[in-house]
Amino acid sequence: MTIAVCPGSFDPVTSGHIDVIERCAHLFEQVHVVVAINANKRPMFSARQRVEMIRTVLHDDGYENILVDSTEGLITDYCAKVGAKVIVKGLRQNGDYEAELGMALVNKQLGGVETMFLPANPLKEHISSTIVKDVARHGGDVTGLVPRSVAPLLIEALKNEKR
Repeated sequence: MTIAVCPGSFDPVTSGHIDVIERCAHLFEQVHVVVAINANKRPMFSARQRVEMIRTVLHDDGYENILVDSTEGLITDYCAKVGAKVIVKGLRQNGDYEAELGMALVNKQLGGVETMFLPANPLKEHISSTIVKDVARHGGDVTGLVPRSVAPLLIEALKNEKR
């Protein structure tokens, strides 16, 4: 069985993330979407919330070959644990390649895991979690930028952020 890992912070998961994940589900027998916990970042949502957010979206879409998990360790250690031979990363046109290439080379050296770069859907390549949060913080409409079930969670998190 060919297992792929799609890691990210997913804070929150966007329509662009879901597009890449769903495309992976058509390429690999099993896809692990892994919420990577980075001690240097201050996420809006807890790891548990992000995992549940992604599970809800993907369950609604009916994907049986996608598992959602989280890890605090190296993504290569997670890959070894589940038997994954490939990491899939979506690339936008904003310099993602340069940032991701270094990580891909390190992941290959550390765990022998290959990285596959999947170009973003041109209709979604402008979407990032950072932009989504900025739009929402300023009262903008995030319809289409995040899955329907994520928008109310984002609005609620922003209300709590202001307290």
